[in-house]
Amino acid sequence: MEASLAYKTKQIIKKYEFSFKKNFGQNFLVDERVLDKIINAADIGENDLIIEVGPGIGTLTQAMAKKAGKVVSVEIDRTLVPILEELLEDYDNIEIINEDILKVDLKALIEKHKGMNVKMVANLPYNITTPIIMTILEKHIPMESLTVMIQKEVAYRMNAEPSTKDYGSLSLMTRYYCEPYLVANVPPNCFMPRPNVDSAVIRLTILDKPPVEVKDESFLFEFIKAAFSQRRKTLVNCIYNSGIMKMSKEEIAALLRSLGYDERIRGESLTLQDFARLCDGVSADTKA
Repeated sequence: MEASLAYKTKQIIKKYEFSFKKNFGQNFLVDERVLDKIINAADIGENDLIIEVGPGIGTLTQAMAKKAGKVVSVEIDRTLVPILEELLEDYDNIEIINEDILKVDLKALIEKHKGMNVKMVANLPYNITTPIIMTILEKHIPMESLTVMIQKEVAYRMNAEPSTKDYGSLSLMTRYYCEPYLVANVPPNCFMPRPNVDSAVIRLTILDKPPVEVKDESFLFEFIKAAFSQRRKTLVNCIYNSGIMKMSKEEIAALLRSLGYDERIRGESLTLQDFARLCDGVSADTKA
């Protein structure tokens, strides 16, 4: 009978006398079923370039290398690099980069593998989840999708629908760039060591173009963030208090009414299409 993933992980940690480092958010996945769900959701093919962040001891890396054309694993912890190199030495399509993912020039890395479909598949360190994902989306890094393990709370916010408790600016920003799909919830006992939070796997399929067209994209994002800056307040109060518009509360309320919205509405009730319509209704001279 083949040893479990948890047992193998323990043996490797013991052999190399590896110590987990909290500042790198290290929690190794030790559940084969979750591993399979990630691989299946990512839909990895032989023409795919997979970018992985935080490979740990290479469990997911190895599974992906069996299907992908190339796997580039970015690992910030230098003590893991020799372990990875030894454990993955039988694979000639794996490259390990000892670097902080937020400092890696992803566009240059992708350019080196021109012609391949690019996907990110990773068990992301929770302390830098949002910066990694938003950097990729906002900088328009040419990727097809991201299939990532992240904190459950963040995954639910990314996937949330209007008028739900998880819905907010992150939900709207995600839907501007992606089609989110929640793959699986993952409890703490699937990791070593166990994290203090629940996790989830989410697939973000990057859209060829946003689902809405707006005159001023940066103002749309400012407007969305302002709308959720004080969740209990109305949209009128949130926008007025944010200072992003040179308008009185009465003028903002009048603008909402003129576009067919109730002046008592809150941001959590509005769709991305609603926000785009509102922003295009704001004249350039009233923006702060």
